[in-house]
Formats: sequence, C-alpha cells, structure tokens
Amino acid sequence: MIKYIIRRLVNYVIMLFVAISMTYFLASAFMDPRSNYMSRNPRPPEASIDRSLDLANINDKTPVLVRYFNWLKGIVTEWNWGLSPDQEPVAPAVASRISSSVQLVAISTVLSIIIGVSLGVYTAIRQYKWQDRALNAVSTLFLVTPAAVLGLLIVLGTIAINNATGTRIFYVTGLHSYEGGNIGLAILDFLQHIILPTIVLVCIGYVNYHLTQRTYLLDTMNADYVRTARAKGLTLNQAIRKHALRTSLIPTTTNIAFSIASIFTGAVITETVFAINGLGRYFVTTIQDNDINGAVCIAAFSGVCTLAGALLADILAAWLDPRIRLN
Repeated sequence: MIKYIIRRLVNYVIMLFVAISMTYFLASAFMDPRSNYMSRNPRPPEASIDRSLDLANINDKTPVLVRYFNWLKGIVTEWNWGLSPDQEPVAPAVASRISSSVQLVAISTVLSIIIGVSLGVYTAIRQYKWQDRALNAVSTLFLVTPAAVLGLLIVLGTIAINNATGTRIFYVTGLHSYEGGNIGLAILDFLQHIILPTIVLVCIGYVNYHLTQRTYLLDTMNADYVRTARAKGLTLNQAIRKHALRTSLIPTTTNIAFSIASIFTGAVITETVFAINGLGRYFVTTIQDNDINGAVCIAAFSGVCTLAGALLADILAAWLDPRIRLN
C-alpha cells in the first residue's frame, strides 16, 4: 500500500508540475498586464510601466522563458508566488481567501453528500413509485436552474421576509459582521450569514449525488450476485444493504473525493451573488485584472486539491471493493 501511494504521488507531482507550467505559459500568452497601465488617464511614462511590470516579473518585453524560470526560482527558493500588477503579493491574498471558501463550501458539500446519497438510495428502492417520481422531478428542477438565478430568488425572498418582520433575520452579503467578543453572538452572526448561500449550494450540489447514486444502485440491484443473495433467503433491503449498496458507492465515492477541490477553490457564482470574498471570486478578479501570477497560483492550488482527491478516491475505492488490487 505504501509503495503504491508513493508511486501515485510521484506521478501526480509530475502531472501537477506540467499542468502548472502550461498554465503559466497560457496565462502569459493571453493576459496583457501592460493594458492595465495603458488604459489609465493620464497614462504613466513607458519607463514607469516597464519598471512596475519588471518588479512583478510580468513584463512582456522580457522573454517568457526568462520570466518562467525567475517565477519558478522564486517558488522553489522562497515560496514566493509573485506580485499582482498592482504590486500586491499573491500568496497572502490567496491564503486569506481560502478560509472564506472553506467556511462557505465545506458545510454545503457535507450536506449535499448526505442528502444526495440518501435520496439516491431511497428512490432506487422505490423505483417508479410516486416518491421516486416526485423527488426526481424536484432534483431535475434544481438541475436546470442556474445557481445565479436560484441565488437571486433566495436573496429577494429573504429581503421580503426581513422587511415583513421588521427584523434582519438573515444577511444576504458576506460571512461575518459581528466584531465583539461574545462567542454566542459570533456563532449566531455566522449562521445568519451562512444559511442562505448554503441553501443555494446544497440545492445545486445534492442533485448530482442523488441521480448518480440512484443509477448506480439500480444497476447493482439487478446484478447476479444480488439475485443469488436473494435466492438464498435475504430480503430486498438486506441484499441491498449487504451487497448492492457497497458496490454502488464506489463511483459515488470517487465523485465525493474529487469534490474536495471545490471545497477549497470556492463557488464563483454563489460568492458573487452573496458578495463573499472567497477564492472563486478572487480567481475571476485575477482574470479581469490580467493578474498572471494570481491566476496561476489559484490554478496550482486547485490542481493540488484535485490530485489529493484523486489519490483519496483510489484508496477509498480499494477499501470499498476488495476485488481492486492496488498492485
């Protein structure tokens, strides 16, 4: 097992290095930090622009390979991911926003998994009954509803509720507003902020787990080994619980493992609707501001999370299915 994990880690590190390097070259080719200065009025002198771009190592007059090796050297020797076009360090900006994204997405991801998998099992057992049709219809509705539309509807409904009651029950922007030292009030304030975006993310996120788990379980319920178990005297629920469910959870577990990346990289649309300064929203800002170093840093962090999820998926799949041999 240890040798397998080490071998996989080496492969993932090589893949990650290649992916990050390609991202750097693509970002350098398509982003134009110089335009940030050229569009100002009055326009700064050319020498001043070059000096600012040189400090951030994003001057298009410098060969891209020279910039790449300078950027790579800074990461390896100093863990310095560079500066934005406004001369702000990239690494602290990314680190400060990870916490917001984790607070926002972690809770909703856990709830989405629990609700989605539970509904998938429930509807598969009751295939074509009214419960199955009703819950599938609700999931399909959420599936085709854009996150931005659902978020705006919830915001408008919450504003109407707050106005009707004359009290601010829920907040529609940010994650925190209380600055005192009372722990109880701080928790209450956090809940007032987090409930609405969590509802949006859960409604959008549970659908995938519901529909896929239902499909996987229906496939395994008709497998030969499940029919054999029932022929030996097990009831349908016992056969599902002891045999079919375990096998059907393997692809779902893989999806869950890969969702780790989304926990840390944030939810772009939801963060924008609820004005949460998370990593997803910051990624959009880096693209708009031609921030090469910022965009590459976020892409690298996302890649690390994704590959960690891939390794976790391999381990969990082997744990669930003894037939999988890691060697």
